[in-house]
Amino acid sequence: MSKHSVLLILLFSCFISACVGSNVQVPQYDLVIRDGMVIDGTGVAAVKADVAIKNGKFVKLGDVIGQGTREINASGRYVTPGWIDMMDQSGGVLLKNGLAENKLLMGVTSAIGGEGGTVVPAGEIRDYFKTLEQQGISLNFGTYYNAFQARAAVLGMNDVKATDEDIVKMQALMAQAMEEGVVGMSSAAFYPPASFMTTHELIELGKAIAPYNGIYAAHMRDESRKLLEAIQEMITVGEEAGIDVEIFHLKNAYAPNWGTGAHKAIALINAARERGVNVGADQYPYVAGGTGIDATVPTWVLAEGVEAAIKKLNDVEQRARMKKDIVNPLSSRMLASSGSWENIVLVNAHNEKYAAYHGENFIEIGKALGREPADAAWDIMLEAAPNRAMALYFMMAEDDVKTFMQQPWVSIGSDAGASEVLGEMDSLGLPHPRSYGTFPRIIAKYVRDDGVLTLEDAVRKMTWLPAQRMKLKNRGAISIGSWADVVIFDYDTIQDGSTWDEPMKTPTGINYVLVNGEIVVENGKHTGKKPGKVLYGPGYRS
Repeated sequence: MSKHSVLLILLFSCFISACVGSNVQVPQYDLVIRDGMVIDGTGVAAVKADVAIKNGKFVKLGDVIGQGTREINASGRYVTPGWIDMMDQSGGVLLKNGLAENKLLMGVTSAIGGEGGTVVPAGEIRDYFKTLEQQGISLNFGTYYNAFQARAAVLGMNDVKATDEDIVKMQALMAQAMEEGVVGMSSAAFYPPASFMTTHELIELGKAIAPYNGIYAAHMRDESRKLLEAIQEMITVGEEAGIDVEIFHLKNAYAPNWGTGAHKAIALINAARERGVNVGADQYPYVAGGTGIDATVPTWVLAEGVEAAIKKLNDVEQRARMKKDIVNPLSSRMLASSGSWENIVLVNAHNEKYAAYHGENFIEIGKALGREPADAAWDIMLEAAPNRAMALYFMMAEDDVKTFMQQPWVSIGSDAGASEVLGEMDSLGLPHPRSYGTFPRIIAKYVRDDGVLTLEDAVRKMTWLPAQRMKLKNRGAISIGSWADVVIFDYDTIQDGSTWDEPMKTPTGINYVLVNGEIVVENGKHTGKKPGKVLYGPGYRS
């Protein structure tokens, strides 16, 4: 052996000895969260612990000895599973911008969309999901397919009776959607033309998702005077079709029934649960809902389709009939729910001519325009086309919001979409504070300030409970083998910044958000990463 070779061996041996002697450790984990107060999501008390993550999943909890490639000091802060939005509206906007910044900044790591169904018809859902995955999304996303999508594909948009043959065709579309990956069937029977669907149709379509273990979720036919009847319809669908039931944005939106209606609704749901119907609900923590001004129009106006409805709205005699109809206390439309035009506030006219009236109620707007409130509302609505003019409806009592929230089967859903541009309205075009503040508000107001919930129960409602309801495997808990969706926050400073006057302000106090083990929010800023996955439903056939 040459002197040169011997020298190289000696130098290499010294290098190895130096490395061993210096105690250099190769990281065992991708990321370790140190010394946080860990709430695992199941409702048990918080414990101080470390959390280790590798390959996108939780791999060790407790006293983690090994090192992580990245370490986060969570001392003095809480570490929870990522928060799950049970009623999201982001199905379309994620195709344009997958960052979903307003969602991630308020701790949402998974979202379930589809109140109005998928943004594509059955037959194209699988490709839609693939597109989301290929383009990249920052949160995990699943969606329902709407019952009316199936009906419209077979019968169109008009109020016509479905035959047995029609229903068989609708069932085939529903089954196809389940196999393409949706989580279940939704309906929005409050809104025409979806309101034209009968209970019988919903039951029969529910039977189509039963073999796939799908769930039925709905914006009920009525959330005000006929609240109990609407809940009973959902229970009937679940019971007769043999499927789970989710009530979207549960509320008691009828002033004469404030204080009593919520308790009656809870009793009705509990009775169904006791006899084996798996009924649950979600809610947003606000006393006002938001939707289009069209929700003030009587349902019969749309019975013959959109074009016929526009003609009726422009007809003096027909409009006079509408005005009489909406003040009838038996009406189930949004004016009756809100009690008065004074409680309905314009927030997006989609028209510069009316932008000055944003934030004013329709009594004020009517006076300013020299028109009756109904005329002002419907003229603004018509002039917004093809966009949907939006309003806030102040129709709930705070005590009822709290009463529903305390039920163990109620989870949290924002009823809001991701914003295409942070700081602007969500994809619905609706400036409601729920788009930016729903989840931190639960902790800031209803846990810390008002004591309505314990912190552990609030976290359970935003993690483990929705994961179980939606049959999301390995999500909703900090447990070995589960996907590492995480929120790290400061209990003392967490706050929803969004208000009625400033609905697009981002929250404070949320330090980190992880999706599938990757940091998507750091120190309150989105990192630009897109590690989200499609949440395929239980019937998915790859």
